[in-house]
Amino acid sequence: MPTLIKPTRTFTDKLLDHYRQQGDPPADAVITAVAEQTGREGVGALMRWLGDTGNFSTDEQPEPIQRFFIEHAHLPEWADQTRMQRGMAFFQKHTALIGLTLGTYSLPYTYLGANGVRLLWLTERIKNDTARRLQETGEWVFAVNNPKNFPLAPPSPPTPLPKRERGAMLPDGSPLSRFGRGAGGEGDGIERTLKIRLIHAASRWFGLQSGRWNMAWGMPVNQEDMAGTNLAFSYIVLKGLRKMGVTTSEQNEEDYLHHINVVGSLNGLAEELMPHNLREAYHLDRQIARRQFRASEAGTGLTRSLLNAIADVAGKQTGQPETTRNLAAAQMRFFLGDDHANALGIPAVPVEKRLAGVVSRLPIFPK
Repeated sequence: MPTLIKPTRTFTDKLLDHYRQQGDPPADAVITAVAEQTGREGVGALMRWLGDTGNFSTDEQPEPIQRFFIEHAHLPEWADQTRMQRGMAFFQKHTALIGLTLGTYSLPYTYLGANGVRLLWLTERIKNDTARRLQETGEWVFAVNNPKNFPLAPPSPPTPLPKRERGAMLPDGSPLSRFGRGAGGEGDGIERTLKIRLIHAASRWFGLQSGRWNMAWGMPVNQEDMAGTNLAFSYIVLKGLRKMGVTTSEQNEEDYLHHINVVGSLNGLAEELMPHNLREAYHLDRQIARRQFRASEAGTGLTRSLLNAIADVAGKQTGQPETTRNLAAAQMRFFLGDDHANALGIPAVPVEKRLAGVVSRLPIFPK
């Protein structure tokens, strides 16, 4: 049974300042190695493979990529697979409402982090191809919350491999590239997440190489921003469900929080920035919001692109794109509150917020 009062770690400015200047050393080392071997063009080619959600074979990838997938394709030692299964069952029970919450609460919530969203704005991909980005996000979210993609398995990591050249053999005589499969399928939750992790590392590399990045903003895709994103996909989802009147047990909520923390660990998030319970999630969220949330050109632009993409993607299914856009904007205001909504430039559309709060289906993330 959950305790009434839970111990809460302190997430100080000193701690978050430290992590704001830190990326993901293991993943960053891999991208650096690829860049040294193949140059900028090689990193670009790697990004194309990383973005291919139908191809998980590492056979044609550089040796550092093959090694990374083998050495990191395991759950953290602290992962409780029973709790993970319960957390995924919670997601499956509320799939439609969680999809709505992710699109109209979690994503715009992350855009409030003025420094963190600068990289998305500089790369221009999300504002120019937002619909595709929504689809990719949806595919990943549904995949990592599908119990078939996290079959019960020993959480301990494999034996560290000695340094080998490309094409070398593993101790059992199989090729170093044996990890990869040609296409995604059941059990690919870890693989999908490792791809996302390397996309973040490559984006960090390109940001630093661009000559347009100011380290006063923090490291591109830094640990503090990653912690905020982890909260957006866990704690903020739970807040959104509560706002829509979904009632459940604290145990269910914390099991879901635990599962998303496991996914965050696979994605390179430092354990020190993972909330152990809802109380810690609340305090970490408040600290990050106090430090990072404010109006910005990037946040406003990305939110506008998101609303346009929702109107395009979901509007095709409803047959009323403008009405769909207005409903999404009203739903965002319902979730975020007027202060945050104003900071993101969300229009005050003529849809009553109380109506938005009881909407049960808006097909933002088509399955």
